[in-house]
Amino acid sequence: MSTLELDKLNVWFGDRYDRVDAVRGATFTVPSGASFGLVGESGSGKSTILRALVGLVPTWSGTMKVDGAQLGKSRPRSFFRDVQMVFQDPYASLHPRHSVDQVLGETLKLHGFKDIDKRIQKLLADVGLGPKFRFRYPHQLSGGQRQRVAVARALAPEPSVLLLDEPTSALDVSVQAEVLNLLTDLRDTRGLTYLMVSHDLSVVAHMCEHIAVMQNGEIVELLGVEAMRAMAPEHPYTQHLLDNSLGYKPTTDPTE
Repeated sequence: MSTLELDKLNVWFGDRYDRVDAVRGATFTVPSGASFGLVGESGSGKSTILRALVGLVPTWSGTMKVDGAQLGKSRPRSFFRDVQMVFQDPYASLHPRHSVDQVLGETLKLHGFKDIDKRIQKLLADVGLGPKFRFRYPHQLSGGQRQRVAVARALAPEPSVLLLDEPTSALDVSVQAEVLNLLTDLRDTRGLTYLMVSHDLSVVAHMCEHIAVMQNGEIVELLGVEAMRAMAPEHPYTQHLLDNSLGYKPTTDPTE
């Protein structure tokens, strides 16, 4: 079963002469329980697709479906029980004057849960934070701890789908692997479906089974992660991204 289906999705900003087509004809499916990556350079339209899915961009055409239900211009409340998003910057996405307890408690109340105290304790445990973090504020947490809180907030409504927008790019390299391993474990234990945006091909190779490569708003190639690891893409832009991920590649024999 496909949890996410996009067919000929177009997303744009502005109107008439000021119109910018950010996404053009994006088509892909993400099976239930899978992890799917969107890769490409900055400005290629990756994050715009996530924002269109959650209703943050109203100007779009085409078809978007979640669990077979077609999305319209607005999202029903039930949608946000099923689909949650983790943003790139964990400090910007958390209210600076709200404690972890308030962040999680308000989210749970918004979605109609009653046993708030018990659920907050479990959410903190699930993301590897103990009870001592419950009443801290964002400025009292490290970047990795803030992102764990952001993940806990996304898990609070018990969604089936997480949209991950560069979830580790704002973190120190030393803690990126910890957050990625946490996300991998949560996907296994909760049966989650991931749609992940990243410019880091090593992150995508670690997290995803299939990827879509985007260039200038268009998907230029769909491929399995094994083909990416084998450096066997079909599109020259994908090869370009892979070469860049490996660093400098000499064009001639250095012994000549």
